[in-house]
Amino acid sequence: MKLAIGEKAPDFEQKDQDGNLVKLSDFKGKKVILYFYPKDDTPGCTAQACNLNENLPALQAKGFEIIGVSVDGQKAHQKFIKKYDLKFILLSDEDHQLVEAYGVWVEKSMYGRTYMGTARTTFIIDENGIITDIIEKVKTKEHTSQIL
Repeated sequence: MKLAIGEKAPDFEQKDQDGNLVKLSDFKGKKVILYFYPKDDTPGCTAQACNLNENLPALQAKGFEIIGVSVDGQKAHQKFIKKYDLKFILLSDEDHQLVEAYGVWVEKSMYGRTYMGTARTTFIIDENGIITDIIEKVKTKEHTSQIL
């Protein structure tokens, strides 16, 4: 299912890197950058996470909370956060509930082989839970400027 700007963002309840339950509804009244990425500690995903992390004060000044989502497990997320000193939540979507709900679990191909994977996509969600922007062509090293 493809989501569109102006739609209500699907609520979710998913565990973060430390096993805490996180719900989108917990962020009511705040703007949320919900970004989906393929895999922890890979070049593009690291560039994207570090770009957001380095610009966290500027994003927070605009009222944003950041939530990263991949299908990696909690241990992988913990290592990724520790290695790059990330200051935001990473949700573990091993059961694919979020990637499916947000329509980012897609068929991909590499070296002539097709497989299912996460499409790097960012959803900007306003204080009322409405999607105000969807960034599908993410520039990993300049992601903050795409958002702002």
